[in-house]
Amino acid sequence: MNRGVSGFMKGIGMGIAVGCVAGAMGNSYMKSNKKGLKKNVGRALRNVGDLVDNVTGMF
Repeated sequence: MNRGVSGFMKGIGMGIAVGCVAGAMGNSYMKSNKKGLKKNVGRALRNVGDLVDNVTGMF
């Protein structure tokens, strides 16, 4: 039982560490590439909207 809890805690710690690194990298990317990011986000939102329309159209 003790070994399982230890492994679980290691997994949580590793997940937090990876999340922090990914957040820092994403933040620096957003600051350096604002114009391209806005264009990509707009395109992604439009695609998600189209996907939702298609799924609701099937029902």
